[in-house]
Amino acid sequence: MSQQGYVAAPPYSQAQPGMGAYQGGFGSGPTQPLYGHYGGPPQALSAPSAGMMKSSVSPAASVPLPPGPSQYNPNVQQNGSHPQSYPAPPAVSAPYGQPPHSLYNSMASPGPPPTQQLTNQMSSMNLGSHAQGLQSPPPPASSVVQQPFQTPPPSTMAPPQMPPGLQSPHMSPLMSPPQSPPASTAMASQSMAGTSMASMGRPFPGPPPPGLGGFQQPGLGSAGQPGYPPQAGQFGGYMAGAHQNMPGPFTGPPQKKLDPDSIPSITQVIEDDQVKQGGQVFTTNIRGQVPPLVTTDFTVTDQGNASPRFIRCTTYSLPCTADLAKQCQVPLAAIIKPFASLPKNETPLYVVNHGDTGPVRCNRCKAYMCPYMQFIDGGRRYQCGFCNCVNEVPVFYFQHLDHMGRRVDFYERPELSLGSYEFVATLDYCKNNRPPNPPAYIFMIDVSYNNIKSGLVKLICDELKTLLEKLPREEGMETSAIKVGFVTYNKVLHFYNVKSALAQPQMMVVSDTAEMFVPLLDGFLVNYQDSRAVIYNLLDQIPDMFADTAESETVFAPVIQAGVEAFKAAECSGKLFIFHSSMPTAEAPGKLKNRDDKKLVNTDKEKTLFQPQKGVYEQLSKDCVASGCCVDLFLFPSQYTDIATMADVPSHTGGSVYKYSNFQVETDGEHFLRDLRKDVQKSIGFDAIMRVRTSTGFRATDFFGGIYMNNTTDVEMAAVDCDKGMTVEFKHDDTLSEETGALMQCALLYTTISGQRRLRIHNLSLNCSSQLSELYKSCETDSLINFFAKSAYRAILNQPLKNVREILVNQTAHMLACYRKNCASPSAASQLILPDAMKVFPVYMNSLMKTAPLVGSTELSTDDRAHQRLSVMAMGVEDTQLLLYPRLIPLHNIDVNSEKPATPVRCSEERLTDSGIFLLENGQSMFLWLGQASSPDLIQSLFNLPSLAHLQGHMCALPELDNPLSTKIRSIISGLLEKRSNSMKLQIVRQKDKPEMLFRQFLVEDKGLHGGASYMDFLCYVHREIRQLLT
Repeated sequence: MSQQGYVAAPPYSQAQPGMGAYQGGFGSGPTQPLYGHYGGPPQALSAPSAGMMKSSVSPAASVPLPPGPSQYNPNVQQNGSHPQSYPAPPAVSAPYGQPPHSLYNSMASPGPPPTQQLTNQMSSMNLGSHAQGLQSPPPPASSVVQQPFQTPPPSTMAPPQMPPGLQSPHMSPLMSPPQSPPASTAMASQSMAGTSMASMGRPFPGPPPPGLGGFQQPGLGSAGQPGYPPQAGQFGGYMAGAHQNMPGPFTGPPQKKLDPDSIPSITQVIEDDQVKQGGQVFTTNIRGQVPPLVTTDFTVTDQGNASPRFIRCTTYSLPCTADLAKQCQVPLAAIIKPFASLPKNETPLYVVNHGDTGPVRCNRCKAYMCPYMQFIDGGRRYQCGFCNCVNEVPVFYFQHLDHMGRRVDFYERPELSLGSYEFVATLDYCKNNRPPNPPAYIFMIDVSYNNIKSGLVKLICDELKTLLEKLPREEGMETSAIKVGFVTYNKVLHFYNVKSALAQPQMMVVSDTAEMFVPLLDGFLVNYQDSRAVIYNLLDQIPDMFADTAESETVFAPVIQAGVEAFKAAECSGKLFIFHSSMPTAEAPGKLKNRDDKKLVNTDKEKTLFQPQKGVYEQLSKDCVASGCCVDLFLFPSQYTDIATMADVPSHTGGSVYKYSNFQVETDGEHFLRDLRKDVQKSIGFDAIMRVRTSTGFRATDFFGGIYMNNTTDVEMAAVDCDKGMTVEFKHDDTLSEETGALMQCALLYTTISGQRRLRIHNLSLNCSSQLSELYKSCETDSLINFFAKSAYRAILNQPLKNVREILVNQTAHMLACYRKNCASPSAASQLILPDAMKVFPVYMNSLMKTAPLVGSTELSTDDRAHQRLSVMAMGVEDTQLLLYPRLIPLHNIDVNSEKPATPVRCSEERLTDSGIFLLENGQSMFLWLGQASSPDLIQSLFNLPSLAHLQGHMCALPELDNPLSTKIRSIISGLLEKRSNSMKLQIVRQKDKPEMLFRQFLVEDKGLHGGASYMDFLCYVHREIRQLLT
């Protein structure tokens, strides 16, 4: 199978009509396409330009075509012998995201009635049996029999044919091709090989081109050809060239939709990877090796490269030159989760202590000792793998080399043999050259009227009594070293002295919120074990003290300021847990006013809704980071609270924001407490600073995450926990060598929960290649979509949403067109060929474009959109994968005795059944969907009710019933709640009930509720863009 590039006759680099003004349903475009660094100067698409936002693909092969007219030849039309080329779509069409209009009306031929338009467009794409191919009418040929499929070479044999009635999705395993080329995506396993229809979906009206039969499927000749039974048409009627000479658009028997099983499926890809690599050991001793998917269950053995739990890359084979990178547009990035939690069966990181001398580092580039350092000269010197500088080995570190040139103590030293490890840092790495104090947690409770009335304050106080017993502690320690403090506030702040010697806690009030100070030093931050009795006493008193409050105004910035001052005074770092109800409107620094304006949606000013208000909060973020003060915000709003501004400090200090709208203790209490418990107990490092070093030829240029950057290289975080991921983009500054590959080292300096200063090191080595096919083969779709989500969510702060969506689609088309042009075997232009490693990339991309921040809809709450934007910025790969493609699990036919996890189905309404029960979860929300015809037995087993009609609204948990089905389903739900980084509130919805609308917006393969294409439509759209790029 040819992986070498071949040249499309009209060069790919010509300026393309319709790329910039991209009107086919995604909104008419800007005058110039805005590529690349979102926010950089716009560039026209003359040559694929440097800044273009890059995107990703990987190896596949297409059905080979005979030489002749089908090779791209400027004078031969792909769609029959018509001289004119594809007309541009009409100048105005429905902007992306207006559901009432047919989204793709500009694509279909003007003739057919609207109901046929999608079908026509879709039918002009044909899924080739090996290429990930959606393919349009075959190239002009004098008769049907001369189709390219008549003598396929053995490597691309057509799938075994079945009589019309048998072609069902369930037969897929039988239909895989005998020898599909290893890198290609065999479509046959998706059951239906696809359809292509000459007389439909042509962009020009008029009779079909002469000589083209009807449907041509790989291996399905026209009816009557020997060996091929007549194939039942996907659109009703038989597929042979029945409609050949009909004038005008296709009319005929009623049409059915194209079979969705024939397009790439995420659930299938996840399942295949689990079958192939699940339960296996992934050993990290090979450079540039692509790990199993994040969804796969596997074990890692560290043998010289960091585990994929700590670092994942968008591709594991970097292009050797900047020109290649520019050409393919695939972003080169790594997603780093420096504190990722490891499963019980994996070894925790070793801690290396070199005493007062500290870690051994390269003199020139300051990289830390790692497996990529080459010892020479009998072990007396070493050459740095990052900058090639030759360094003397310190006397204490000297060791002889064996016959292979490796140090004799290679296996005894983690820093020589492992990809991830920690060094104990010396005083040089500490503030003011003094060892740090253990960190502190301060709980700051808003005791205004709303929080008291809802019962929230009492709920928090009761929970803290038990939760404080579970503060994180070092391995092997009896108790936690973390100190705790308590503040309550409305428009004034109350500090509490809980010194262990006191019989009763003492309260001190600070009413001057403009000049915030902490009124007591001794007794504010205490060891929980020592002061337990006083703290219990305080937690009992707080709800009663404020029971009769009428104060509804609150302050917010002074609360954070108080935390910063407390940490400064105690000379420690730490975290504030703030429980807050409403927009801070009391007279004080950081007072906010309502600026929610739905009139701005879909205008150039919409970006202001996502921008924080400048001033006080900006300075606060800086102060927090400087004193290692991380802020976690628990919000309980009943109306707009300007999350874009209130969450600004948490999102720059490595904190989290949790939001519980219209909070009620009965229905939301447990959900909130699960979040609080996870948040207080998670493993975490404080006062952190991270730097990513790379070998020569490329460097880290851009960073996304819950971070603060004072300069271009140091990533500062007041705290970093096990769920936070930073995304780092790399750019070339020279040529990379295939021989030496590319190296990166992420070094994180932080304070542990016991107050020790440490360096955590993660190393990773990647391949380099001058062949684009290698890059596409080593891509990782889940990491790519994490990068695109974060770069798009950052871009909406300073560009109109329409431009950002356009850039996303353009880049998707570019990445796939580049693969098609340079890596795939030659085939008809009408085929959509996707690289194997990226075949489901369009599903994720389309889902991303339908997320709340990127959909301009006045029905969505501004706060929800801002909240989702900020949450995603700090996510790792697992979290974005799940968010953009929720798990939809059928429960009605589950085997209660099997240990095997239930297999999810595709996220589409078509997969639901009236008699079914489905669980849907995406890491943020969880739904139990009950079909209207669910069997009474199921309902009885789950709810102890005779039928669905008896079910009351607002249930947020399944009753504990003693039967196998109830036990099984509850254990599935609690397993998911345990596994995800956020708690989820279970919402039980009945089919056809009003709340079902909420559930439907998570069916990401369907049309979006607030605008946005279905997966099928989006694929058509991208296919059209690719063809435009290639012609």
